[in-house]
Formats: sequence, C-alpha cells, structure tokens
Amino acid sequence: MTKYDIGVVGLGVMGRNLALNLANHGFSVAGFDIDARKCESAAQHFAGKEMAVFETSQDFAAALGSPRKILMMVPAGKAVDAVIANLQPLLTPGDVLMDGGNSYFEDTHRRIDNLKASGILYIGAGVSGGEEGALHGPSIMPGGNPEAWPLVKPMLQAIAAKVDDNIPCCDWIGKNGAGHFVKMVHNGIEYADMQMICEAYFLMSQLLERTPAEMHAIFTEWNRGELNSYLIEITADIMANTDPDTGKPMIDVILDTAGQKGTGKWTSQVSLDLGIPAPTIAEAVFARIVSAVKAERVAAARILSGPSVTFSGNKKEFIEMIRQALFLSKICSYAQGFQLISAASDAYGWDINPGTVSLLWRGGCIIRAQFLGKIKAAYDKKPELQNLLLDDYFKTAVEKGQQSWRRVIAVAVEHGIPVPAFGSALAYYDSYRRERLPANLLQAQRDYFGAHTYERLDKPRGEFFHTEW
Repeated sequence: MTKYDIGVVGLGVMGRNLALNLANHGFSVAGFDIDARKCESAAQHFAGKEMAVFETSQDFAAALGSPRKILMMVPAGKAVDAVIANLQPLLTPGDVLMDGGNSYFEDTHRRIDNLKASGILYIGAGVSGGEEGALHGPSIMPGGNPEAWPLVKPMLQAIAAKVDDNIPCCDWIGKNGAGHFVKMVHNGIEYADMQMICEAYFLMSQLLERTPAEMHAIFTEWNRGELNSYLIEITADIMANTDPDTGKPMIDVILDTAGQKGTGKWTSQVSLDLGIPAPTIAEAVFARIVSAVKAERVAAARILSGPSVTFSGNKKEFIEMIRQALFLSKICSYAQGFQLISAASDAYGWDINPGTVSLLWRGGCIIRAQFLGKIKAAYDKKPELQNLLLDDYFKTAVEKGQQSWRRVIAVAVEHGIPVPAFGSALAYYDSYRRERLPANLLQAQRDYFGAHTYERLDKPRGEFFHTEW
C-alpha cells in the first residue's frame, strides 16, 4: 500500500490548493474532508497526480507514512478541536499535526499542552496569500513544538513563496503560539493597510472627483514607487474593472459595508493586554464596524449635517500629498505591529527575530510590499530597535513627507471626509515624538477621585505620592 508523505484535512479552496502545491513540489498527498462535495471536487483536481482522497479518517491516517505529517485547513475554533479529537486516537508519538488556519494563538498554546502527554507534535502555522498564494507559494509562519520543525521544514519551505536568491518566505517563528501570533499581527496590519488605501481612494473620489479609470492610472503609478505592494497592485486592477451587467465601474456597484473574521479585533485586544499602542490597527477595525451599520448611516445622512465638499486647490499636487500621507501612515501601522510582536516575544519567551518576520512577509502574503526590505535592513542594523520610526530610513521618510500628511488630514477634516486610519497614525506619531504628554493631569484626576497616587518629576521613578485635594 502506498504511504503518502503528508495528509491534508479540510479540502476547501485553501486546503485543496495547498495540497496541489505540495504535489507540484514532489510530495505525495492524502486528503480528507467530512464534506462529500469537497472530497469529490478535490478528487477531480487531484486526478493524474500522486494524490488521493479518503472517505474515512481511519483510512486517511493509515495511508500516511511514519511519522505522520498532517496539515489541518479548517475554520478556527471548534472545528480544529473536533479534527484533533477525531485524529488523536489514530496517531502515535512523534506524529505531527499542523493547524494552518487563523487560530487564536492562545488556543494553539492550549492544544500544544493538551497533546504533550500523547507525544503528538503540534505546529500552529499562519498561512497568508489567499487561494492563489496557497497554490503558487504562500507566506508561512510556523510555530509550536520545536521538535516538529525539522520534520516538516523541507515541505513547508518548498511550497512557500520565494524572494531574492530563492529564499523561502517560511521559517521557524518560535515555540507555542508564536506562529499564529505573528499571523494575527500580519492580519491586523493588513486591516490597517486596506483601510488607509480606502481612505486615499475616498479622498480622490469624493474630494477630487477622480473617476475609477483615473484612479487606476494613479494607483498603477504609485505601485512603481515606494508604495509598491500587492494591495496597491490589486487596487489598481479593481479600479479598471467594469460591471458586465450595468457597464458601470465595478467599484461603484459594490455595497459599502465590510466584513471581518476576528484577527484584526484580536490584534487590537492583545495590544491592550500587552500595553502596546496600536491605534491605527484598532481604527481600521472600527472603520469596518461603522461601515456595517449601513441602514443607520443612511438614516443619519438625512438628519446630520457637515461641511460642503468643494476642493479649490491644485488637484495634481494634492494627489501627491495623499500618496505621501498613505506611505507615512503605513509606516506607523507597521511600527505598531512590530512593537506588538516584540512585546509578545518578550512576554512569552518566544525569541522572535523581527527581521526574519519581515523577510517572511516579502513574498506570498497579502501585505507583501517593497518596503519590507527596508524593515529587514533596519532590524539587521539594530536588532534591538525599539520602534521603526527611530530607524534612519523611516525617520527621514517622515521628515520629508509629514507636512503633506498633515495637510491631507486637515483638508479631510475641513471637508467632513473621514480618515480615521490616517488621523490615528499621525496622532500616534505625534504622541510618540513628544517628550511631554497631558497624562500628568490624568494622574491628578485619578488621584483626586480615587487616591490612585502619582509620581513626581522631581523625585526618583517608582516613588508614589498622594495629595488631599
């Protein structure tokens, strides 16, 4: 009986495409799904390859070579636990279970602990790139039981996206939930990145009255410079697309409500837990939530008023200012994300290398961008860098473009156009660069109503005082 190199559980589009990617790189693959329709579809795609779909989990597990290596591509949460419960009795010590979904990192911690007694080695691997990336080369962020990594490293690095001199966008992140944590932050940055691009689009559309065709040219041009990235590239493509039913630009027929799957929210919640400011990521989450109350907004638009939208300046010059505002806001969102990763690494003892993370994101993933190379260079130069804004490249970029950044936000406010991500990024920058903030008054207020005490400027740190107000 043929023994397959790896098994994939969950044969939806992502699981099926990852399985095909593995087969295309010379690995034999066994597949399993409880959904008969997905099994049937996968079997058709697997035809003619060293791949097979099995009807039962028992047959599936028995078909795998030892030690078994199984990649689970099922929805985060209860589905992962159900698959583990189903497979655990069929596995033996030294077998490897990998969760390639968007699981919460604390769930990954729990699953690793629960499987220790059985000897099953567990990996939580963040996978980014969508269905095309899954098939042609995703970014993969594995973490979990270090003993499992040598067993699956050749496979995962073979199927990952490659950059520069064939360097795979896949490397070990750290123990326990480190891989899923980094993927969570990746998604949080993705939320911010997408929201900021939307704000640039909205300013050009609402304030400058640029057509989608004109914005296609603008985003295409932006993609040739320092904003070069996957998200800018696809935004340019979106602007060029026409709805076949109405003949209108596709962007103009899509309802303006956005969904979310939780990773952006988790990133914001964890930033609060760890005491790391990530306001731009949080604002991007809130922007999606506000967009979802469409009926309320339609009703409010009939009642609430705001300034008229009439731009009177040089539109070409202002478009360049928007580009700079987008770039600098993007820098701030990445700075927040990398600070969060560093803080979690310290808190959980993961020993994550930020430069390695930036390398993994340079290809395959949704937030892949040219300037990730600059982030890697920043951490290569100074591994203990506290904040990307302190690196010479990013410091110079902000000094060069911040007047445009400020002008764009001011004009948006004057005309009543919401730019929550741009605005929060600038507030973050201005807060971080200030030697003094108004928290002294806040501490006085806390001490006044709750005797919470305060520290003094003229006394050593760590000494606390109270005033009878």
